[in-house]
Amino acid sequence: MLVRNVRLSIKRVQRVRPSLKRRTLTTVLNADANDFVSAFDNPGHRPSWSRSPTGLFGQPALVSPSSFHNLALATLIRAQLLTERIVRARQSRDELLKAVKNLDRLSDMLCSVIDLAELIRNAHPDPEWVKSADEAYEQLCEYMNVLNTDVGLNETLRDVLSDPSIVRTLSREAYQTALTFSRDFEKSGISLPPEQRERFVTLSSEILVLGRRFLNEASSSRPPAAIKPSELHGLKDFGLGSRLQLQSRFTQRDLLIYPGSLQAQMIMRYAPGEEPRRKVYIAANSSTPEQIETLETLLRTRGQLARLVGSESFSHMALGDKMAKSPENVQQFLDTLLDHTWPHARQALHALSLRKQAQLKSNTLPVIQAWDRDYYCPPEPPAPPIPLPPLTLGTVFQALSRLFQSLYGVTLRPVELSPGEVWHPDVEKLEVVDETDGLLGWIYTDLFARPNKSSGAAHYTVRCSRRTDDDDAAGDILPAEDYRQAVDVSRAFEAGGQRRFAGGTFQLPVVVLLTEFSRTPLHSRGPAVLEWHEVLTLFHEMGHAMHSMIGRTEYQNVSGTRCATDFVELPSILMEHFLTSPHVLALFGTPATARRADADAVANHHEDPCRNIDTYGQILLAVLDQTYHSRAAMDRSFDSTAALAKLHDERGIVPYVPGTSWQTQFGHLFGYGATYYSYLFDRAIAARVWRQLFVRDPLNRETGERYKREILRHGGGEDPWAMLGSLLAAPELAGGDEKAMREVGRWRIEEEVAVPGRH
Repeated sequence: MLVRNVRLSIKRVQRVRPSLKRRTLTTVLNADANDFVSAFDNPGHRPSWSRSPTGLFGQPALVSPSSFHNLALATLIRAQLLTERIVRARQSRDELLKAVKNLDRLSDMLCSVIDLAELIRNAHPDPEWVKSADEAYEQLCEYMNVLNTDVGLNETLRDVLSDPSIVRTLSREAYQTALTFSRDFEKSGISLPPEQRERFVTLSSEILVLGRRFLNEASSSRPPAAIKPSELHGLKDFGLGSRLQLQSRFTQRDLLIYPGSLQAQMIMRYAPGEEPRRKVYIAANSSTPEQIETLETLLRTRGQLARLVGSESFSHMALGDKMAKSPENVQQFLDTLLDHTWPHARQALHALSLRKQAQLKSNTLPVIQAWDRDYYCPPEPPAPPIPLPPLTLGTVFQALSRLFQSLYGVTLRPVELSPGEVWHPDVEKLEVVDETDGLLGWIYTDLFARPNKSSGAAHYTVRCSRRTDDDDAAGDILPAEDYRQAVDVSRAFEAGGQRRFAGGTFQLPVVVLLTEFSRTPLHSRGPAVLEWHEVLTLFHEMGHAMHSMIGRTEYQNVSGTRCATDFVELPSILMEHFLTSPHVLALFGTPATARRADADAVANHHEDPCRNIDTYGQILLAVLDQTYHSRAAMDRSFDSTAALAKLHDERGIVPYVPGTSWQTQFGHLFGYGATYYSYLFDRAIAARVWRQLFVRDPLNRETGERYKREILRHGGGEDPWAMLGSLLAAPELAGGDEKAMREVGRWRIEEEVAVPGRH
């Protein structure tokens, strides 16, 4: 679609010829000159961030909440004028030659504001900014839905693709971009009669509103569980647990335990009695009728949209341009994983039953219930395989920069912020610099939890890379006199952050990483120290960020992470694998750490005794996602809770708990609707890439350059199956057929066998 994911001065850098020789860890550590510790870990380094604001991201157009309204209006005016130019292109061969580029410009014009608004409404602490961003987002998305059903735009694109002489002038990337636009027009019902196209726009807008409501409700707090003091008898935790018991004895009242609280976690892990654990579990997995109705209306509306454009279901519509191609292929992949994982999960469950039998002193083997998992197999916090220094943000980003320098010749450099450039004092800024090409783009990090900030971890592409020196803006239709000042606002917003490369002038990408890390200080006033799972999350999100930075394509619609949903997680999951190597972990420390790592041949992988139960549960979620986006969900009698219960009864290993409806908290159902399998799918691919290319020599520059050249550079501009086939020397993948899907399923099974500590 024209917007696919409804979701300034340039420093001179000395050009250095890259050396592809493998550098030792000691060399890399000694060569690192960036003071990340000072930038990230010194609480006093930040100047006043709110006075004399220069505008968000250094944009003068964004100095106050009302600025979003002005920018949205200016963007709409320019988009309408550019749309008119593209529609008129059928009258001129010269304009037809520029049509694909202009369509991509139109897409970028809308994306740059929509994606920015999406970030601000999830991250900004000021409700006025959030409200303004919300309004701009919905206004531009509604216009985008109209453009996606614009017959004139589609007819121009059809004329381009039906003229062999014009097609021959298109680069492979331009042709792939044109095909992407064409497929998205078809998915938007472009061939439908006018009334049905209007219906498509209406349904698309309803889905956006429902999706936003669903996400808000998914992260909302659940009502507390009432725990009787007597039910906490024998609580094994002597810290928080003893205080809780003391409170219960003092008040002689039921304790109200809120799901997700430290008290709730403590009860689930340490309370020997089943009843308090059962109550907390049910409270944590409850839903209101309104929350269930929101989800089921969203699913039903998606199904109606799919039927409108001739698809059997939303899953069929969503998967047509993905690697999997069809829900049938996805189901085959998931069935393969379920069949393989089932006996291992049952074996783990049997071990838990034995523990429960011993605890209860029972003569028979008891059933493991959903609330037993954390008590009989408490989740062990993941830990690094070798001793490491305190993992402050400065230490971790220093290691990331060293890793990227070793693999790609790319370094991260902390940048001082201008007043008003960011939305919160926690935000930091990094330059991404290539030793040959210079500045590639910027990464902003907003990593600590705070009230009203979006939960979870996310990578926001605020601005994509694209080539700009061939835009032919001089050929754009001029606005009426009354609108020229407004249009200048949009042009100024678009003009920043461009630089010349060997292949032309490119718009530099800007990405933002949002996480909700906890502040655990090294000392009473020292820098925060990350838990190992937080380091894993940061490496994962930086995999997305580097995909955006390195994926320099001429068209933003295929730039970096704008690729198939079931391919986009490959770079991020691969980054997690690097954290299993002692040689990579040595980058967190000093040359002495490196020498110790050189003595270790293999890292000790973290073993979670219940990992097979969790893996099986992850596969079931992917199956549930397919069920919710199948034909069945389109029926008004569809019951999402009954579907969840049926899946547990037929394929689950732990009984469904009546009265629970966890599906209303399954936030990925919106952003990853019908494609949640992608995590499992890409984990299999990443494991194969890691073992075949990197595991023996993870800092090898030649291997890193090859991966950068064959995968990261292309974004969505090449067929992912062809890219994988080339990278892995596996021509059998090129067709992307059922055989290829089975092969990836086999890789996933091999990963479970080869690396027992990862899932």
